[in-house]
Amino acid sequence: MQKIINETKLDFDDVLIRPKRSTLNSRSEVSLIRTFKFIHSPRELRCVPIMVSNMDTVGTVPMGKMLSDLGSITCLNKHYDEDVLVNFFTEPNVLVWYSTGTSKKDIEKLEGVFKTIKANGGEYPNVCLDVANGYTEQFVKRAAYLRKLFPEIILMAGN
Repeated sequence: MQKIINETKLDFDDVLIRPKRSTLNSRSEVSLIRTFKFIHSPRELRCVPIMVSNMDTVGTVPMGKMLSDLGSITCLNKHYDEDVLVNFFTEPNVLVWYSTGTSKKDIEKLEGVFKTIKANGGEYPNVCLDVANGYTEQFVKRAAYLRKLFPEIILMAGN
C-alpha cells in the first residue's frame, strides 16, 4: 500500500540562513571546535564537527591519526584485522571511532578487540554502529546491546 503525503516540504531553495552580526574582528578568531554532551554516555566530546566516513579507502588508520591532530573525527572502515585495531586503540584515540556492523560476527569481533584493549590497559574506543537501514529491529537491538555492554562509550548509531 502506498501512502501519499500532502504536507508541504521544504528544500534548500526554500530556506535562507541569515547570518547575525559578529563581534569577531577577523576570521582568524573563529574556532570551529565545539563541545558535545550526550544523554547516554558520561563522555564529552570536543572536536570540529566534521567526520570522515568509514568507507574502505577513506576511514583509515593514517586518516584517523592525521585528522585527530586537526580536531576532526574519523570512523574507521570495518575491514581492519583485530590486531591492528588493538594496537591502534591501546593508545587513546578519542576522535577515531571503531566501526562495526550488526552481524553476530561483527559484534563478536568488537567484543574481542575491546576485551584485549582493556587487558592491555587501554580504554574502550567510541563505536559507530554502521548499517544501511537504521529502522530495522536488528539495528535497534544491537544498539541497545552495545549501550548496555559498554555504557561509557559514545555510540554513533548509523553513519
